[in-house]
Amino acid sequence: MPKQRRTFTEEFKKQMVQLYENGKSRTSLVKEYDLTSSALDRWISQSQQSGAFTEKANRSPEEAELLALRKEIQQLRMENDIFKASRADHGTKVNVIRNNAHKYSVSAMCKVLGLPRSTYYYKSEPIDSEEEQQLEETILEIFRDSRSNYGTRKIKVELRKKKLFASRRRIGRIMKKYALVSTYTVAQYKPSKSDPNESPTSNQLKREFKQEEPCAVVVSDLTYVRVAGKWHYVCLFIDLYNREIIGFSSGPNKDALLVYRAVASLSVPLNRIKMFHTDRGGEFKNKLISEALQTFQITRSLSAKGCPYDNAVAEATFKIFKTEFANQVHFHTGQQLAVELYDYVHWFNHHRIHGTLGYLTPVQARKLPS
Repeated sequence: MPKQRRTFTEEFKKQMVQLYENGKSRTSLVKEYDLTSSALDRWISQSQQSGAFTEKANRSPEEAELLALRKEIQQLRMENDIFKASRADHGTKVNVIRNNAHKYSVSAMCKVLGLPRSTYYYKSEPIDSEEEQQLEETILEIFRDSRSNYGTRKIKVELRKKKLFASRRRIGRIMKKYALVSTYTVAQYKPSKSDPNESPTSNQLKREFKQEEPCAVVVSDLTYVRVAGKWHYVCLFIDLYNREIIGFSSGPNKDALLVYRAVASLSVPLNRIKMFHTDRGGEFKNKLISEALQTFQITRSLSAKGCPYDNAVAEATFKIFKTEFANQVHFHTGQQLAVELYDYVHWFNHHRIHGTLGYLTPVQARKLPS
């Protein structure tokens, strides 16, 4: 079955370019958002040249033809430079690649010479064994892709998916060798509290955090993030079924508008939600939110006053959020926070494995057959 062609909105392309301009690497964007390198490069170039994302607005037919010719010439030059080594032994091929690495891509030369990249790197930097090298490289890759968050337990799970097996002690030794330290755990401190919501609404959830149906119960909370020396706030909506973040917002004020924007960002229709549970923060007491809940017949549930355990999943998610995201980035503007929050939520939902989900990502858990 042919792969369906993906289409991207103008807003999505702008988000990707902003993430790149904020310092996120090309490789990470391509991998985490399942993009092609050429598409991302094109969007970045188009944004820099004209601010538009259409080929017509950025490139003439003559320019396109010239670029294609230049690429072809570069490829022919590379093939000509290393052609004589195509039938040589591995050692000779490695030397040819090393001597031309300043001019051409190592990956491209390995492809032309029919030499696995792992063999090139192994020959270039000998270590104890090829198996150990593969394990070390894979652990480094997993740790990098986890945004420096995974410890030995989750790395072991990810290795198993790649048909590699190692004890947590062995993984720990390799992490120590390369000075890989997980971001966990950082002490938490909440700087301020809003007036509590004195609504007579009771706790309808009753700590039944394990739900068997997607979107049956959505929980929410707010936390703070430092932006340019001032506090900004983040609101997240979490589906108890698979711990997926289905709505989010950020802003300089801890108020009902912040919550309302998170409601507006929900990735699921409101009529699918059966219950909405939060703590008694005053920002959750809002006429527009109440009317929306009533319109879609969504049951309202509030934690008992002064009892964070009634909203334990939201509290745990925010501990993860603070450790993995808020405490790791220095935000200079609210716009930077908004862009990188979007990126973190995508990674959290599509790439971060969760122990409570059997080491699946939230999206993988949602797609399991019921």
